[in-house]
Amino acid sequence: MEKMWAGRTAGETNQIADDFNSSISFDSRMYRQDITGSMAHSSMLAACGVLTAQESEAINDALAGILEDLDAGRLTFDPAAEDIHMFVEAVLTERIGALGKKLHTARSRNDQVAVDLRLYLRDEVNEILSLLTDLLKAVRDQAAANVSVIMPGYTHLQRAQPITFGHHLLAYAMMLTRDITRLEDALKRMNVSPLGSCALAGTTYPTDSEITAAALGFDGICLNSIDGVSDRDYCVELLAAFSALMMHLSRFSEEIILWSSWEFKFVELDDAFTTGSSIMPQKKNPDMAELVRGKTGRVYGDLFTMLTVLKGIPLAYNKDMQEDKEAIFDAVDTVKMCLKVFTPMIATMKPLPENMKQAAQKGFINATDLADYLVGKGIPFRQAYKTVGQCVGYCVKNGKVLETLTMEEYKSFDGNFDEDLYAAIDLENCVEKRISKGGTGKASVLKQIDYIDAFLKGE
Repeated sequence: MEKMWAGRTAGETNQIADDFNSSISFDSRMYRQDITGSMAHSSMLAACGVLTAQESEAINDALAGILEDLDAGRLTFDPAAEDIHMFVEAVLTERIGALGKKLHTARSRNDQVAVDLRLYLRDEVNEILSLLTDLLKAVRDQAAANVSVIMPGYTHLQRAQPITFGHHLLAYAMMLTRDITRLEDALKRMNVSPLGSCALAGTTYPTDSEITAAALGFDGICLNSIDGVSDRDYCVELLAAFSALMMHLSRFSEEIILWSSWEFKFVELDDAFTTGSSIMPQKKNPDMAELVRGKTGRVYGDLFTMLTVLKGIPLAYNKDMQEDKEAIFDAVDTVKMCLKVFTPMIATMKPLPENMKQAAQKGFINATDLADYLVGKGIPFRQAYKTVGQCVGYCVKNGKVLETLTMEEYKSFDGNFDEDLYAAIDLENCVEKRISKGGTGKASVLKQIDYIDAFLKGE
């Protein structure tokens, strides 16, 4: 295939250099966006009198045919083409002759690839937002089903205070709402058209970039042509948002891995989202959660790749920027796959309430409530704290929990203890007493679910 840039040079490069320079192996996934952008560009050229209406119609009909043939598999990508833009233009020219060569009037591959990438990522991010919404619904439903299920809350991975499983799950729901809004914000900044920037300085032809922007669903145009072809901020922003999302999924995965272990046994994962061992028949491994946790580092790497590619290149376009695509494509693919497996894993996860409650009872997580009880009797908190610490130490030594200490044993530590302390340290009561906004009390948790419901409705 003759190089489209033949002229200044003979257009001949070493085969190894050709392969090194080529991007069609990965940018071919943008064929739909490339053809859609070209059709909008052709229509704009006709509207501005650069092409005749008949010329534009012939070009667009041929482009539509190419798109249809690619979708149907009747046309395959030529690895000899340097990139998707050159491939489409070559096929177009092959089909309609010299007229196909007019399509590139008032356009450069620099603004062409910039618009392709924005269109592609807009489509992909909207799909990711849909997948994220599905996950948020699954987490919300599990939370609603476990509003009153008591479990130990942890700090430093040590049992700390009683909470409900629903409350814990809603913490991840809140994270997911922020992931959604981060991506929505990034979409707003990304949704401007670079077409018309050409190589970097604009064009001498009487064109109207507002026409192509509107036709392609953009909110506006890039206001600086140099910025239009060299900006990849939106890739960095999306990768940062993807990284935050994956960090949340990784933390959630870590807890699921712990919860499904025999040491915790708070949940049981559905068989469809676990694997076994080739040698140990008793094993039920949380491989999906582990893979999500592992793939988080991959998305982080894509972010750092993008930042490193961009950090030292001068304006405007440089070939280094070809390296943007594999990183962002990999992150998109990884995030989508993780969400597709994570949502049904959460939806089918079976909580084990009795095990959670037993762990809560054995963890002395009502100790703070016992100290608060003494404070209510007029004892300074620090003195109450020390007394309860002594009670806990006694329990550990004698194989008891706070609920099973006798009143005689309690009074040996402080005479202010009375029979009403047992109600004060009852786990259900401990949870319900957390009445502050955002806390683990049932009324608060139900309000959090209401917030998620309103968020899902776009309110």
